[in-house]
Amino acid sequence: MNGYQLTFYTEHNRHHDHRTVCEWLLHEASRLGIHGVSVINCAEGTGHAGAHHGAHLLNLADQPVQIILAVTEDEAQRMLDAVEAEHVRVFYTKSPIEFGVLGGEESPKGEKHFSILGHKRP
Repeated sequence: MNGYQLTFYTEHNRHHDHRTVCEWLLHEASRLGIHGVSVINCAEGTGHAGAHHGAHLLNLADQPVQIILAVTEDEAQRMLDAVEAEHVRVFYTKSPIEFGVLGGEESPKGEKHFSILGHKRP
């Protein structure tokens, strides 16, 4: 399937209303029926305005965060429209990708895997 990778860049300490921007983006993706969102906590980075951001031993507030979604064209537009409608100021990238699922049938609901060990857990 062809679509887009949407990546939003923020910090742990940024808020929109009563939630962090990260929590708000996750909530909006869920509300829009978008699944498979990944959140990556980064050690450090330089923001689009040139400021250095990083995680510190006792304070993770300024730690950079990436929220990554693999979405269809329609889902990408709905997510961007939702962010714009709420006036959430957040840097993003949108890159064309191909995505899909390999490996046969989906596991039954409730079954968890230990991917490193190959063991299953109920």
